[in-house]
This record gives sequence, structure tokens and C-alpha cells, in this order.
Amino acid sequence: MQTQEQDIAGTAVASATGRRDAPAPTPPVLRDDLRIDVFDSMAPLEAEWRALEQDNLTSLHQSYDWCVPWVETFRHPLAIIRGSLSGRTAFILPLEIIRSRGVRRAEFIGARHSNINTGLFSAEFRTSGELTAVQVAAIAAALRGKADIAILRNVPLSWRGGRSPLASLSAVENQNRAFQLPFLDSFELSLKQVNAKRRRKKFKHQSRILDAKGGYEYVIAAPDQQDTLLDLFFHQKAVRFKEAGLPDVFADDPTQAALHRLLRRRANDGFDATLQMHALRLKGEHEGHIPAVAALSRKGDHVICQFASIDESLVAEASPGELLFWLMIERLHREGAAIFDFGIGDQTYKRSWCPVETTQHDLLIPVSTAGHAAAVIQRSITRAKTAIKGYPQLYTFIQRLRARQGTGSAPADDNEKD
Repeated sequence: MQTQEQDIAGTAVASATGRRDAPAPTPPVLRDDLRIDVFDSMAPLEAEWRALEQDNLTSLHQSYDWCVPWVETFRHPLAIIRGSLSGRTAFILPLEIIRSRGVRRAEFIGARHSNINTGLFSAEFRTSGELTAVQVAAIAAALRGKADIAILRNVPLSWRGGRSPLASLSAVENQNRAFQLPFLDSFELSLKQVNAKRRRKKFKHQSRILDAKGGYEYVIAAPDQQDTLLDLFFHQKAVRFKEAGLPDVFADDPTQAALHRLLRRRANDGFDATLQMHALRLKGEHEGHIPAVAALSRKGDHVICQFASIDESLVAEASPGELLFWLMIERLHREGAAIFDFGIGDQTYKRSWCPVETTQHDLLIPVSTAGHAAAVIQRSITRAKTAIKGYPQLYTFIQRLRARQGTGSAPADDNEKD
């Protein structure tokens, strides 16, 4: 459905005057009592979008305030799917169109830097089960002429005890898994899931090292500190990537701009945050030095560590990154969070904190003949990546080759985001 107003990203669309160059509205698709409309801007859907995102099972990455900065910055064409039953919104799939090698892919907005994607579904539709074959065909029909294939990446088919309505789609297991620490009734019980005695011993050891050098403080960035800490993260991460010979997935200006915009978007009550910077800052001998930075997002009771970095030029023996995680997790438990999500990517420090490992899938909806061919290729690529990551030395070699060839702008589908 082509909207008759200015797109939120500033993309010009047809006005209400009905000028001759206005694109024709996309007609709705009706199948199996489901009406599918396609929107090329976010604004007309804001009210129902925000209503659906209140569900705890909906990922922050499909929230309205998360999507806006990516749309405003990258300005990819949008194909936002709304499914309605009996005049009531049943689901929204916020998709953008990315053209690559002659193929138009419909993907979740900002998927390159998403840790978990769910789409948005009403509670009523979610309890009715999975999308039927007829309903999936209706979505494909609605995308015809706009995309060759829809690729919905990093979708858990089961999440927090519920089955995804998208689970009926053709799927290939994503090469990366996500790792979570559920919070139990007490902080001590939560730690027992990951060896509480060892964790406390390590925390005390780290604190003693830093106390001997003058101490430290845990910083949750104030509004005027957020951008500075995010820029410090970009710097620290660039150094780490360069030292490892890996591509820097945060290096491009649009990605940095979108992340800076996310810092300025909050829920009105100030409790949830699309992106909030946290850090460990030293006192005394190394006054003001920041050896560890992390960016957290919170939606309801679900907290995601979007990314983190460390500077090992000082106090590396204190494992400042691990210490910062302790401080963040301890605080968030007091504040009533239910899950601390370390995001995608298999890293040793994540396994040391997380008793829960979540398998994610890439879901495919071919639309055109080219899309069917792209689906076959996509499955092959993902399976090849999974096989390669089973051989760490080969995986590291390929990543370094990418870095030398200047392909750091490739999709961030690996754990180099950590």
C-alpha cells in the first residue's frame, strides 16, 4: 500500500493530490480470510505497531523505535507487511528491500545488526498456531514485483516457551547461536546456573587487583556521555579487529550514524532503552581510563548486550570486560529483568555465563523465479558457513582474508560483532 504522505525516512511518496507520477497503490491480497497489505513507510502503522510490540515475546529489534534509525540512515525501500483478520491487525513484518547481485531481498529492517528477530504478532494470532501454506502464499503474492525473496534471519522457532508463528516457513539453521542467562528468584540462584562459587571468587580477585591501583566505578552513561562512550567503543573495537586481522563490521559511517541515533530513543518512562552505554572506569593510578564498554538494550524484562569492547593496554590481568558483565548483570537482576541475553556468536566468555543456548534459523519465502534460485544458494551458503565454523583455524583464515581484501562491509552474520 503506497502511503499518501512523507515517509518517516524522508523518502518522497505520492501526495494526496494524486499527481500523475504517483505510484499506483498496491492492492491488498486476500487468502484464507487473511488480508495482506504492503506499506512503503512506517508512519501509517505506528499506533498498531507500538501496540503489538508490547508483547514480551516480540524482539526489541522489531520495535518501532529500533527500526526508525536504520530506515532514516540507510533509506532502503520498505515493504512492511501487515496481516489482518476480520479487520484486526494480526501481524506486522517490518521488511526493507536490499538489492544485491541482481536479486532483491526483503529482510527485517536493520537485520545486519540484529541479535534475535521475531516479527510482531497479536496474542490472538500467536495462539492460533503457525502461518498456513495459504497465508505464506499470500505474503509472497503481496511481495511480487517488490522482492525476489524474503529472507528472515536469526529467528528462533521456539522462544521463551512459545512457538513462533513463522515456524512453518522453509528454514535453514543459522550458523550462529545465541546465549542467555535467565534470572531466577535471587542473584545467588542465578549464579548457581553457571558455578556461583567460581564466579564470586573471580569477581573478588578482579576487584582486589583494581582496588590496589586506586579502585574503579561502574558507569551508566548520562545523556551527554552516551555518544562519547559509543565512539570509544568504535575505537576500541577497530583496534581489536585490526590486531586480529578481522574485518570491522562497525567501520562504515551509516552503521555508526544509526547506532548514534538509537542512543536518543527511549520509552517515555525511561525504563526501556533502545541502546544505552555502560562502562568500567578506573580511579587512582589510571584515573579516567575506560578499559571496558558495553551497549545494552532493554525491552520489558529482556536485556540484550548488543556489543562490547575492551582495551587491554592497562589492567588486562583484571579481565575488565568480565568484571563489567558482573556489575551489569547484578544490577539488572535487582531491577527485575528476567533474561540477560549475550546475543549471537559463540564465544568462551558467553558459554561461561550462559546455561541457555538458543538455535536460530533463517526463514525463506521465494517470490520470483530468481528468488527460488536464490533460496537454493542461500541454504548452501549458510550450511557452508556452519561447516567452516566447525574448523576454527579455517574460519579465522577466511576472516583474515576478508579483512585483507577490504570486505569488512559484508553482512555481520558472524561472531565478530562481539
